Amino acid sequence: MFEREIFHTVKQKIEERRTSAIDTAEAHNLEVRALSEEIATIDAELTKTGLLLFRTACAGGDITPIRERNLELQKKRREALLSIGLPIDYTEPQFVCKKCNDTGYDGTVMCSCLREMLVLENLKASGIGKLVERQSFDNFNLERYKNQGEEAYTRMCNLFKFVKNYAENFSLQSKNLLLIGTTGTGKTHISTAIAKTVIERGFTVLYDSAQNIVASFETDRFHSGYGEYTPTANKYLECDLLIIDDLGTEFVNAFTVSCLYNLFNTRQNRGLPTIISTNLSPGELTTRYEDRIYSRIIGHDYIILQFVGDDYRLGR
Repeated sequence: MFEREIFHTVKQKIEERRTSAIDTAEAHNLEVRALSEEIATIDAELTKTGLLLFRTACAGGDITPIRERNLELQKKRREALLSIGLPIDYTEPQFVCKKCNDTGYDGTVMCSCLREMLVLENLKASGIGKLVERQSFDNFNLERYKNQGEEAYTRMCNLFKFVKNYAENFSLQSKNLLLIGTTGTGKTHISTAIAKTVIERGFTVLYDSAQNIVASFETDRFHSGYGEYTPTANKYLECDLLIIDDLGTEFVNAFTVSCLYNLFNTRQNRGLPTIISTNLSPGELTTRYEDRIYSRIIGHDYIILQFVGDDYRLGR
């Protein structure tokens, strides 16, 4: 559902773009015919020759003289447009993409413009917003970990290499990740970089806080049985990759635990990878959550990546 909605949104934008270009061209045609009697006469004859060309071709007749006359009329029309100070393509649709003429397809193949728009729409829908404008693998600063000592620097270099490879080779068979570390050690930057790279590769990604995710499920439960209502939390169960930020900041009660268990369990059963980021240590996770939650994220289901270092934001 999540992917279909995004594709529908993008296709609608392209169709609107194409319709706008065609409508503008038609308005320009009406304008130049009013300005130039010569162009109006030429257009009338072009319509007749076009119909004659079609009928002659269907009847198997010789279309050469008709085609030559058609080309001659087109040349005269271009000259007439120039004579009134307008460019020769003034009455033609000005499509944004010249490869597909704003159809979204270059022949039978999806055009690059449609792919780029899908990527942008996925980025908007992912929840990482403006973070992607300033956080990527390219600008992740490993040098700052040198101040933490050689061991910390080596650990973070290896971690960076692992997550970059993870994102660049992401598939629905990819492992789940648990990013552990104190505030300001780079978890959010790395999570954003993973999301951006995975989206650019054509997968759907959602990035949201544990608090917001639980609140969404709670809203669905509250509205259940009260007339028409479209659930908002299903998207977390369906996206190709879910990145949960700040696990442990949400209010923990019976519903929260049940919600998180259902989320982790459903995604695992569907074979959909999940990345969790938390400021809590493994010991703190143990005391905060029930065994069934803890075993899900500290067991064999997740690869644990320990971030080290001081809060770099304090040094800004």
